Amino acid sequence: MFILDAWNWLVETTASWSALGILIRLLLALSVGLVIGIDREMKRRVAGIKTHILVCLGAALVMVTSQYMMMNFENSGDPARLGAQVISGVGFLGVGTIIVTGRNQVRGLTTAASIWVCACMGLAAGIGFIEGVLVTLLLLVFTLKVLGKLDVIVHRRSKTFDLYIEFKNNKGLTQFVDKMKANDVKLSMMQIGKGETEEDGPNAIVGVKLHEREREKFVDSLRREKYIKLIEQL
Repeated sequence: MFILDAWNWLVETTASWSALGILIRLLLALSVGLVIGIDREMKRRVAGIKTHILVCLGAALVMVTSQYMMMNFENSGDPARLGAQVISGVGFLGVGTIIVTGRNQVRGLTTAASIWVCACMGLAAGIGFIEGVLVTLLLLVFTLKVLGKLDVIVHRRSKTFDLYIEFKNNKGLTQFVDKMKANDVKLSMMQIGKGETEEDGPNAIVGVKLHEREREKFVDSLRREKYIKLIEQL
């Protein structure tokens, strides 16, 4: 009973226009940014604790400011207008976290999405929608921690995947293609690049689609080929 009363008090106080309510909103936004930022920091992403806290806290302040303008100034316009600008404007931070590596791998999409969601939760915290913030935070943590592991498992067990291969010489590329044909392995894509020096053989990003063969055994068998210098799963 005490917990329910405490929760009702917290919800009512947060939704009210008071100094304590505003403080709780901003502290909630700071906590949301901290939780999400810790996950990104532990994975050594470019946007970590400070970035997520600043985005969420700033978004919350925007909504508090919008409510303040609506309550204290006549004809202040749509109170959701500033929040809408945050949702679209935070995209420039997300773009800054997305990079394409030299092997055509896209990195930073999850971090960019987490920054955007963090801003949205900051807006909700700023207007006092504490229930929505907490439920979204729980679902977000579940997605990053639990479903993130599921994503890795599904990726590892997929029969369709990409390989980065460095060959010892030009003939090695031909030998690789011939081996794939002989083993009935479908190549869905192949991007060929030059080696860093004239002595290095070509490299390639190859899309592979297996049928019945096990993925790890297939990759290990390729590592034993003499014409392959380096092979990595993307």
